[in-house]
Formats: sequence, structure tokens, C-alpha cells
Amino acid sequence: MPLRLWPFAVIILPLTALATVLAWHDTPPLHTAAFLAVAGAVLTLVTLALAGHEPAAEASPPADTAPLQFLRAGMGRELMELLPQPLFLIEQGGRIGYANLAARDMFPRLSQARHFANLLRAPAFVEAVTAAFDSDEVRQAEFVLYQGGELHLRAHVCPTRGEITDDAAPVLVLVEDRTHDRKIEALRSDFIANASHELKTPLASILGSIETLQGPARDDPAGQERFLALMARQAERMKRLVEDLLSLSHIELSEHLAPRTECDLLDTAREAGAAVSPLLRKQGVTLEIALSDQPHPVRGDRDQLIQVFVNLLENALKYGRPEGRIVLAPADGDPRWPGMWGVSVIDDGPGIAREHVPRLTERFYRVSAKASRDRGGTGLGLAIVKHVLNRHRGELQIESTPGVGSRFTVRVPKAPESVSQNLAGAGNSTVSR
Repeated sequence: MPLRLWPFAVIILPLTALATVLAWHDTPPLHTAAFLAVAGAVLTLVTLALAGHEPAAEASPPADTAPLQFLRAGMGRELMELLPQPLFLIEQGGRIGYANLAARDMFPRLSQARHFANLLRAPAFVEAVTAAFDSDEVRQAEFVLYQGGELHLRAHVCPTRGEITDDAAPVLVLVEDRTHDRKIEALRSDFIANASHELKTPLASILGSIETLQGPARDDPAGQERFLALMARQAERMKRLVEDLLSLSHIELSEHLAPRTECDLLDTAREAGAAVSPLLRKQGVTLEIALSDQPHPVRGDRDQLIQVFVNLLENALKYGRPEGRIVLAPADGDPRWPGMWGVSVIDDGPGIAREHVPRLTERFYRVSAKASRDRGGTGLGLAIVKHVLNRHRGELQIESTPGVGSRFTVRVPKAPESVSQNLAGAGNSTVSR
């Protein structure tokens, strides 16, 4: 209770007790009131006298020292715990004296009393911390850690001059995660390089056709129709290329964030088959959907998984046998990928040589660049499949035998048991083709 309130408690409580006792003994009201008034006056004088002797330690600190005492009282540590950026203190001698919650999350091996150089083995960072101990200047260091992937970090190293603890002045380190920014920069650079390379051929074809229409084919109706059709094909190719590049860039930006929504893997495969069926029929290719009605629940992005199967079915159409057969079927379990559902896209095309298989998911990699362009391929379809499955923590299994055909199997982790029960109870929707 604040000091300014306790005198009132000292007055009220005894008076209440006295009133109760007098009422119990049937004391006349006039005598009771007089007695309480005298007792109240005496207690008031006593408590006011005591309140005037408050200890000096309870007085408010001067304005210039309040922040320092505020931190040393423990509130500073609570504030540092709430910071979203990793922050830790390095004591004299190099041992870590404190690390906030964000730092402990980013560096699971971090522990107090451990030397900072054993935690972050980055010469630039070690040099910045050493220099901060030797001078009063704030230092910065950028470095890369390999911790389940590349982490691009920037550390702000600041000497504290003893303002945080009463011991020898530690060094405060604030870490900034720049991985996302670097990824955006790399994607922008790759986009420009890949787009300029892949757009060069159709642009050159369109410009050549325009020159021909303005010159030799100016008065040739048949020639005009032929070159206009060529320009339309090349423009359509450019459109597909730009759409695939934008789609791939969007997927890569969110690749590190696992999906939180739920869907059925077989339903997404059926919907993709329904979307591609008109194109397959136009080309004379038969699509056989051999998927069961049993639920195959996964935690995934429904639209992205549909895109995976559409890309695989279109690839089977482009590179399969003319008037051939494509099968969409569930895949058997594989001990190499436990706890995953699988769906396979199987074609009876010419197959792929073994040396090409490991590189099929690379951007713009083609077994035959000319054949791919002639069929309208952009070289990005399987790259999109790979990055979508990376986001879903899944796998793409490719098996191919030259002269027999190819099998592309999509494997996605099963949903947790609770999700499985929910989906099973809700039923399984079927998409007709």
C-alpha cells in the first residue's frame, strides 16, 4: 500500500473494531459517538506524526538517475525480452552474459557463459566485438551463417560503458536478419537475367516479322497471314514465360513459410485432371484417373498443389507419345519418405535419359531446348513444382526409362491426426472430368 494511504487504514480499522465492541455491550449511542470521536482524534494525531517520518529511501529518484535505476531494477531485462530482434550481452572475457528470447530462438545452441566466438564462427563478427571492447565506437558486421540454410545477418555491436550492469562494461549486440531482403535482391536479379535471356528469341522473331510485313510482304496477303500467325505464337510464348516467372518468384518468396490450411491431396489431383482434360482430348491423348475415394488429407495450399499437378500433366502431354495415355494414380508408400501421401503422373512417352533426371527441376533446363520451345514450354514448369513442394516439405520423385515412359510422383506429408479425422468426417468431394 502507498505510504500516503496507510494512515487512513490505521484510523479506520481500530474505530470499526471499537464500534463493534461497544455495540455488543449495548452502550448508549451518545456515549458511543463521543468515545469514537475522541479515539479518532488521538489516532489521527499519532498517524500523521508517524507519516511525517517516511524513510528517505522511498523518495523518488532525481530525473537524471531514474533511467539507470529503472534498468537495474529488472525492468530493462523485461523490455529486452520483448524485442523482436535477437539481442545479447557479451561480458569482458567474451562470455555471453544474457540473451533475449529472439536470440535464443535464432541460435538454439546459445547458452550463458559460452564464448561468443564458439557460437558465431564469423571472422567479421568476432573482429567487430573485439574492436568494441577496445574502443567506444559502435561497430557493424555482416556475415553468413549456415543453419538449416543460409542466414544473412547484420550485427550492431555497441559498447555499454557500464550503463546496463554494475560489473565491467559488457558489449551489447543487436542482430538483424537480412535473409529475406537478400532473397528478394537475388530473385530480382535472377528475374531480370532470365527474362532478358528467354525473351530475346521471341522478340527477335516478332521484330523480324514486322520488318518483313513493312517490306517484302507489304502487298502479299498470304505472307501477311503467315507472319501475323508467327507473331501471335511468339507473343503467346512471351506471355507464358512472364506468367511462369512471376509465379515462381511469388512461390520462392513464401517458400520458408509452411502452409497452414488443409485440403485433400487426391481432390487437388482430380481438379487438375478436370482442368487439363479438354486440352488432352484435343490432342487425342487419353487421361485415366485411377484415384480412390479414401481421404488423403494434407496441410497445404490447395491452389499451389493444383498447379503442381497441372504442370506435371501438361509436361506429360508435351513430351509424351502422340495420342498416348496418361495415368493419374495414387503412389505406394515408400520407406524413404515415411508419413507421406503420394500421387503419380505416368506417361508412355519416349522417356528421359538418366543423366538428365537430376537437373530437370532447374530453371530453364531442357533436355532438348528446341523441342521444348516448339511445344510451348518455358523451362520453368518443373522448377515451380519443386519450389511448391519445398514449401509443403514434400518431395518430387522422378523415374524414367527411355523407350518406356516416365513417372513423376508427388509426395506431401500427411496431415496431423486431428486434421485427418476432421476431413474424414466432412467427406471427400469429387471433381468430374
